[in-house]
Amino acid sequence: MKHAPFCQDPFSYSRRLTREIKVGKVGVGGPNPIRVQSMITCDTMDTEASIRQTMDLAAVGCEIVRITAPTVKDAQNLRYIKQGLLERGCDIPIVADIHFKPEAAMEAALWVEKVRINPGNYADSKKFAVKEYTDNQYGAELDRIRERFTPLVKLAKERGISLRIGTNHGSLSDRIMNRYGDTPLGMVESALEFARIARDLAFHDFIFSMKASNPKVMIAAYRLLVIRLVEAGPDCNYPVHLGVTEAGDGEDGRIKSAIGIGSLLSDGIGDTVRVSLTEDSVHEIPVAQALVAPYKRRVQESPAAVHPDQRLSFNPVAYERRSSAKLNVSGTHLGDEETIRVFVRQKTLDSIVHKLARMGDFQPEGISDSDSVTAIDPTDSAAIAAINSSPEARFVTIEDDTHLPVITAYRRLASALEARHPILLKDTFQPSIDPHRNFLQTLLESATNIGALLCDGIGDAILIQGEEAPGQSLRLAYNILQAAGSRIFKTDYVACPSCGRTLFDLQKTTARIRNATNHLKGVKIAIMGCIVNGPGEMADADFGYVGGAPGKVNLYVGKKAVKFNIPEHEAVDRLVDLIREHGRWVDTIPSQGEQHEPALSLS
Repeated sequence: MKHAPFCQDPFSYSRRLTREIKVGKVGVGGPNPIRVQSMITCDTMDTEASIRQTMDLAAVGCEIVRITAPTVKDAQNLRYIKQGLLERGCDIPIVADIHFKPEAAMEAALWVEKVRINPGNYADSKKFAVKEYTDNQYGAELDRIRERFTPLVKLAKERGISLRIGTNHGSLSDRIMNRYGDTPLGMVESALEFARIARDLAFHDFIFSMKASNPKVMIAAYRLLVIRLVEAGPDCNYPVHLGVTEAGDGEDGRIKSAIGIGSLLSDGIGDTVRVSLTEDSVHEIPVAQALVAPYKRRVQESPAAVHPDQRLSFNPVAYERRSSAKLNVSGTHLGDEETIRVFVRQKTLDSIVHKLARMGDFQPEGISDSDSVTAIDPTDSAAIAAINSSPEARFVTIEDDTHLPVITAYRRLASALEARHPILLKDTFQPSIDPHRNFLQTLLESATNIGALLCDGIGDAILIQGEEAPGQSLRLAYNILQAAGSRIFKTDYVACPSCGRTLFDLQKTTARIRNATNHLKGVKIAIMGCIVNGPGEMADADFGYVGGAPGKVNLYVGKKAVKFNIPEHEAVDRLVDLIREHGRWVDTIPSQGEQHEPALSLS
């Protein structure tokens, strides 16, 4: 498959060259480093708390801070937050986060350095209505959007501030949904409609984002956006803001963020990032800094001319698993439509064999250093030709100490190897021998490398080599498969980060819901602090728990609300009742040994 221009060269790193956009004193895009940002979680009307949380973020290295402004009154208070920050010597740029109310955006634009609008709800409502639009009706809707958006563009241009056109998979308008569906293409088209209005007004100080809670959707949307911008011409080189929305908390939230953000950074896409965790915002910054750190020192790699004939083995904007043959490798079935397997080294198996019965779901399924696995250099054309000439499918991986980056190496292997040969993915070609290595660094590196390849459809089995502790390496392998949507073995949670719109304590509520439901394998539960992205991001969730009003919760089945205004203290029990009603509940089994996943240190 000839690759579309989602990056300069998918086989060697090169950062996408964008124009520079100023957010106050901070340059985004152009020659600037990849910027790190976050969002405060308190009520915007609490001026002192907003100032304190903003300064706390700045103190840990946050470069841009976003504050929600759901009403005109909240937007007016941004003036006093900004004033208080400056009086305390803090000039960090502030971004106003706007949903639903153009009037709030107009007020906020008077006081902050950047305004983020969501095309899905800035001028449109969302009622999940089904309507066929004629071309004339669709054009009339675009005229209405132009009328609502133009004043903000003119004000931003007059004040010299920037905008973010931030699409969310969970809040596409009914108009977009009816024409394009709940798809990456719909996300891109939604943003481009607003971008065209800005460009018609000779305004270019804007940044795009394409956020989703599903890393595959998020990756596809950003790549498709870049393709469309490249096709539109060199002056459409706008920066992009990366983020996986509603990633959750703990290890799962960090893994999901690394898969989505890390994959795109490795493609050279991304000028600023926000890691969205259901935790205090200051905990997001070290994760974001660790994700972007490799690209501050990563240099441009060899140009495409060194491998001009290589073609992608995958479609960069539509997920499809690579079609390999089914093999029996020492009793383990893999390839074809078999689930993606977890392999370990013989050394790892030997160290845990005595406690496998107590390790619950975290079981090794194959040995990587057996005679059944063929390890090669992906640049060795003779070795690849020999495997391709084999009448039988072979199980192939890449040699340790290979000089190429992991993602590049496996893309080259999948490109040159006939699809019938299954592939074993490794997270690193330098196995760890350090029991004290920082686990956050290992987690992010492993999730980025293996997660990116899984989302490209490459891989029939995986091997974690970057983590020396055997049990922890197995947990990491299974959790990466879960976060990538490649293998569901436990309850899956979609949980948004806190912000000023949140109508209950997200961290405590998420913990209570986890405690009640984390034994339900294969059930997906969405936990949303408010209605902004709730129904849409819950489109592929089985059940949803959404703040409907202060102290009140609405419960959803899929994207349909079925229980309304439940008192918060009753809501978790009512969620359990709802799961029972739909036949998805099972009683807990008394735990033995290590059945439940222990907490991991992420420091």
